[in-house]
Amino acid sequence: MAIVLKFHILVLAFCASLLSPTISYGHPGLPKEHAALFIFGDSLFDVGNNDYINTSTNFQANFSPYGETFFGYSTGRFSNGRLIPDIIAVYAGLPLIPPYLQPGLDNYTYGVNFASAGAGALAETHQGFVIDLKTQLSYFNKVVKQLRHKLGHAEAYTFLSEAVYLFSIGGNDYLYPFETNSSIFESHSPEQYVGMVIGNLTKVIKKIYKHGGRKFGITGVAPLGCVPSVRATTSGNTGACVEEMNALAVLHNTELSEALLKKKGKLQGFKYSNPDFYTYLNGVFNNPADYGFKEGKTACCGSGPYRGISSCGGKRGVTDYELCDNVTDYVFFDSVHPTERVYEKASELWWSQTPNVTGSSNNL
Repeated sequence: MAIVLKFHILVLAFCASLLSPTISYGHPGLPKEHAALFIFGDSLFDVGNNDYINTSTNFQANFSPYGETFFGYSTGRFSNGRLIPDIIAVYAGLPLIPPYLQPGLDNYTYGVNFASAGAGALAETHQGFVIDLKTQLSYFNKVVKQLRHKLGHAEAYTFLSEAVYLFSIGGNDYLYPFETNSSIFESHSPEQYVGMVIGNLTKVIKKIYKHGGRKFGITGVAPLGCVPSVRATTSGNTGACVEEMNALAVLHNTELSEALLKKKGKLQGFKYSNPDFYTYLNGVFNNPADYGFKEGKTACCGSGPYRGISSCGGKRGVTDYELCDNVTDYVFFDSVHPTERVYEKASELWWSQTPNVTGSSNNL
């Protein structure tokens, strides 16, 4: 009884509000009173799309020990288990949303996941190895055509207007130039560069809106300067966060918040949630004990200082790697990506709209 009561309390907040439509669908191919999830983004949301593209193993997680804690085998997810979209789907009473490129997939009743590990809002980010945001939008456009063919234009529009669109994008746009020593930061001011990233994202949101999309959940960027791969680059391997990277993340999150507020003022019926994961994750990364973790700097899986070398699984050029004994003690699973336990907590905070943690920019 207590579990049921807790669930119904949660349904009063963001995701429940968005994922509980006020109408039911008359088409026999659609269950009554449910909302679909359409998911865009990068490795934080990719549930296996990169398994089906011609890319480097740097952008794949379809090998051990990825996925083994929850699924018992690798699924293409960059973690030891589930990601935020998986957990939100469970909260909403939906099945796990499959990757768009999964062979034979042609049923979008509950939505579909377009996210690609390594992807950015900018096409130049890991170009040729990932599915950038613009290409993800082109896949969504194909789904829209299929829904119109199956349901008719009016019912497809209704279906799309009741759906929820989740985004996690931007982190790679800032990490990629840093990792490759690109000169792009020198040729653009931080404000200009962040403006390009936010501009590409808002263009995609506007195009989805034209298809009927009204409900959006858009995460900001985490404290990128504190991930193990970046900590390992600090002078003398001190493990200090790289504040230049964190400053870009803060600027991105500020600009994103302002851009979404403007969209709300211009687009009728536009609803969104923009959780403040930066504050929460900054605390977890730097004071793990306060959040029930033992290790916030060193990854569970990898090699080198802070296990910041992306060698987890031994298939990315470096075959030797270390794997921790108890993954639940760790904030990071590999050199960049959190453990499932971190995703579980973040998802719970987002779903319940915990004050001062998920700062949604409007009351839904």
